[in-house]
Amino acid sequence: MNIKAVIFDLDGTIVSDEDEYGEAFRRVLTSLGVKVNSKYPHVGGIGVEANWPILIKKYSIKGDRSIAELTGETQKQYLKLLDRVTLKKGFLILIKRLREMDIKTAIATSNSRFILEEIFDRFGIEKYFDSVTTGEEVREKKPSPEIYKIAGDKLEIDPKYILVIEDSKAGIEAARRAGMHTAAIARDGVHKKELKEAEFVVMSLIDILDEVF
Repeated sequence: MNIKAVIFDLDGTIVSDEDEYGEAFRRVLTSLGVKVNSKYPHVGGIGVEANWPILIKKYSIKGDRSIAELTGETQKQYLKLLDRVTLKKGFLILIKRLREMDIKTAIATSNSRFILEEIFDRFGIEKYFDSVTTGEEVREKKPSPEIYKIAGDKLEIDPKYILVIEDSKAGIEAARRAGMHTAAIARDGVHKKELKEAEFVVMSLIDILDEVF
């Protein structure tokens, strides 16, 4: 497989923050009087803002709080938990090896730019990326291919030479629809089954070096 660029999703792919976002959503839902039993009440990969209309309908939430307010409160709760967030095991080994191989690297995240900046400040990884694309730059969230098409255009590389690394079903679908290759990082066996549409499904980012390169 001739790969000239790798585009990374952010949440759950570069950083291990699935639990923290789950907790952030639970805190806001609880403040709205919702009893939440799920560890991950939100849909992964589509972004915080896109989740709230789904959650409002699912839990029949009443009140006058806007989507923007609920999104802002969720991000606020997430940032309170940021000290718990870590880089995914093997990420630094993978990204440094890709750079050594002269493979371009980028980020395409449904999350907001200011959250990405917080991650950059915390981990000092901005230097490893040729470009970044965030949720503010697209009209349609994943599984729409829009974000990956934009990211690919920034890299000026044909989609057939790009590998996308994702951790969500929506993200895998978005990358496939953009005409790119796909690899998924799973957190456990159940999650692995959810990502079966990817060309490669691994339990560690380091495994991508062996599977793809």
